[in-house]
Amino acid sequence: MVKCLTDSRNRTAADVRSIFNKRGGNMGESGCVSYMFDEKGVLMIDREDVELEEDEVMMQVLECGAEDVIASEDSFEILTHPHEFEAVKTALEGQDYSFESSSLRWVPQNYVKVEGDNADKLMKMMEGFDDNDDVQDVYANFETDDA
Repeated sequence: MVKCLTDSRNRTAADVRSIFNKRGGNMGESGCVSYMFDEKGVLMIDREDVELEEDEVMMQVLECGAEDVIASEDSFEILTHPHEFEAVKTALEGQDYSFESSSLRWVPQNYVKVEGDNADKLMKMMEGFDDNDDVQDVYANFETDDA
């Protein structure tokens, strides 16, 4: 899903369509893939900033009203309902948590594994979106290997 901000809708639509077409993709109608994503508030906490154990962090975060906590080696990713985002963020800041990032995002409901030549094309497509000044955000549901 590609979000754009522009003063010329026709120019931006042509540019985005071109990025898709040159890399083997195609552009659908407005909103045609939104059913595959859920809007969530996402708060990222760096593990190095937290002195508590993982279970304690999860309990505190869930008590503040978060929907889910995804723990990884480097960080805690806290998911909230969009309407509860500010309340959860404020409650956690009151408990001395600081955030690497905090925003409302479209989170995919499931992921698709992409490999080989298709992964290369997809990465080039993402670079094309990144280089376009009118593209504000790109939300995707793919997984690739680090290589």
